[in-house]
Amino acid sequence: MTKQEKVDFVINTLKELYPTIPVPLDHKDPYTLLIAVLMSAQCTDVRVNQITPLLFAKADNPYDMIKLTVDEIRDIIRPVGLSPMKSKGIHGLSHILIDKHNGQVPQTYEELEELPAVGHKTAGVVLSQAFGIPAFPVDTHIHRLMYRWNLSNGKSVVQTERDAKRLFPENTWNDLHLQMIWYGREYSPARGWDLDKDIITKTIGRASVLKEYYKNKK
Repeated sequence: MTKQEKVDFVINTLKELYPTIPVPLDHKDPYTLLIAVLMSAQCTDVRVNQITPLLFAKADNPYDMIKLTVDEIRDIIRPVGLSPMKSKGIHGLSHILIDKHNGQVPQTYEELEELPAVGHKTAGVVLSQAFGIPAFPVDTHIHRLMYRWNLSNGKSVVQTERDAKRLFPENTWNDLHLQMIWYGREYSPARGWDLDKDIITKTIGRASVLKEYYKNKK
């Protein structure tokens, strides 16, 4: 297969598997998505979805959020981990949204990444899922799959994002990054991986990855 044929195979297979694509984090608007994504760092989406309703019941907009203290936010979000940093970030960015952006979530990488505790991946998720702006946020699943599929060298998430944006057409990015996350969870996980179920890796996988898999299976 040529690289282009591999890319087409990935797009078509994921479209068949995930014709409708659920969004992993529960939210109702750009602000609640931003907070949910920030909370999801080094935490499962399932856990975040259990905790965000408790926080949003008290504050689901920046104006109500700044009425809470950092300690009050931390007490609510403690189960998601890294709560001291995340609670400061949530409180701080809510202030900035009010002071600089009329309480609205901005729609550029530059402005989003200026917010405390908001990195490049978080900004990409918000742009893509809240505003429909083409972005390709790379999480651990996408990083793993791009390497397994021999579409990126696995050196860094920055390189993986660059390769994904170069290989896949821009009009597929927003769907594709979500489809790849679900595929990584269901068919190509880091642990408990069954290659027989992982049709994409089995078909186009990096030779060294396949060799290592079969070696470990013996």
